[in-house]
This record gives sequence, C-alpha cells and structure tokens, in this order.
Amino acid sequence: MNGLGDRIDDLRRSLDGREREVMIGTAGTLVLAAIVSLGWWWMAARWSPPPSIFDSPVDDVLGYLTMEDFNQLSVEERLSYLGQFASRFQGFQQEESAAAAAFLAGVTGPTREQMRQNARTLAKDVLLEGAEGYFATSEDERGRYIDDWLAGWQRRAEELVGGESRSIDDETRADEIRAEAREDAMRDRDPDRLPPLDDRMTSRFLGFWQSDIESASTPREQGQIIRFMEDIRVHLVLSE
Repeated sequence: MNGLGDRIDDLRRSLDGREREVMIGTAGTLVLAAIVSLGWWWMAARWSPPPSIFDSPVDDVLGYLTMEDFNQLSVEERLSYLGQFASRFQGFQQEESAAAAAFLAGVTGPTREQMRQNARTLAKDVLLEGAEGYFATSEDERGRYIDDWLAGWQRRAEELVGGESRSIDDETRADEIRAEAREDAMRDRDPDRLPPLDDRMTSRFLGFWQSDIESASTPREQGQIIRFMEDIRVHLVLSE
C-alpha cells in the first residue's frame, strides 16, 4: 500500500500546476476520437455500394452511374463495373434494351451532369494513376512504361467494346500504336473530330478527354497529367 501511495503522491506532484494543460489535452483527444467516429459513421450511412450487375434491374445498374458514390470506388472497381455492364449489355433482351433507353432518355439536368462528371473523374483518375506510376519509374525505363501502359489500355478498351481483345502481345500493340501516331503526325487532322471507337482508341484517348480533365482535377493533378501526356506524345512520335 505504501508503494502505491508513494506513486500516487509522485503523480500528483508531477501534475501540480499542470491540471489545466492535462485537461485540455485529454479533451482534445476525446474530441478528435469523436470526430473520427462520426466521420466513419457518416460515410457508412451515406455511401451506397454498387448493385449486382447481373441480378439487379437495368434502372438500378444505370442509376449507379449517375451517383457521386460511383466515384468512391477505386479505378479498378469502376472499370470492372463498366466491363460487367458491357457484358450484360451485349446480352440484353428486348425489354431490357427498351428499359435502358427509357432510363437514359429520362436522365436530365443535374443528374445528367453528375453522370458526365463521373465519366470525367474516371478519365482523370486513369490518367493520374498512369502519371504517378510513370514519374515513379526511373528515366531509362519510362519509354517501356508508356508502351506497356498504352498497350494495356488498348487491350482493355477492346474488351469493353467487343467483349474480347485481339490475340496479339503487348509489344506488337505498342508497335502499332507508335506507327499510327507517327502516321497521324504527318497529316492534318480536324482537332474537333472525335476519335473512332476502334482499336485506335487508346492512342487518341488522351486528346479526346483533354478538354474535360480540368473540371475534374486539381492544379497539381493537372500538372502531372499534362507532363505525362506530353511525354507520351513525344515518345509516340519520336521513338522507333
């Protein structure tokens, strides 16, 4: 008991004159913990997970694309959602096609703008993820990184649009993309013409979205993306 009493007396002496400071520190810690707890509760209460692509009504599947919650998914999760929807779309029955058309026709005003903003945000996040990986790569490996990145996205675009990709390796894809870029650089092009949705889409994806990136990104993100895009352009035109 004496030992315990001595420790209590020592603690009292160490806190003597600092009671207010200790109280403020303790209160601050409790407030911070409460804020964190409320933040987790708020996110859990407000965020809606994506519906099951193949088991949900078409309206619910399409409706999720108009929600800000869609942006809370990772890039891979969003692309997977779109890929699964593309798979279901290819097998739509007549009544599902009619339901999808009716839903999209009814999307107007702020809801339509949110859907567009979700597309812009996804494009920005794809480019930003690519830029961050690029600048984290050593300079002598960056050309290879660009080739792999573009080939991978070309393959994914083919899968989204047609359900499967061509049976060619990434090196062949990269060679095709560079050859087309050099060909495009040698002829005049209408800057307002949208790119065709075919196997050339990857090399033109950057230019297609450039006008929309600003509204979905911060100045720091814009800087990274612009540098990445410029390095891609130089690499495609000048590399052999």
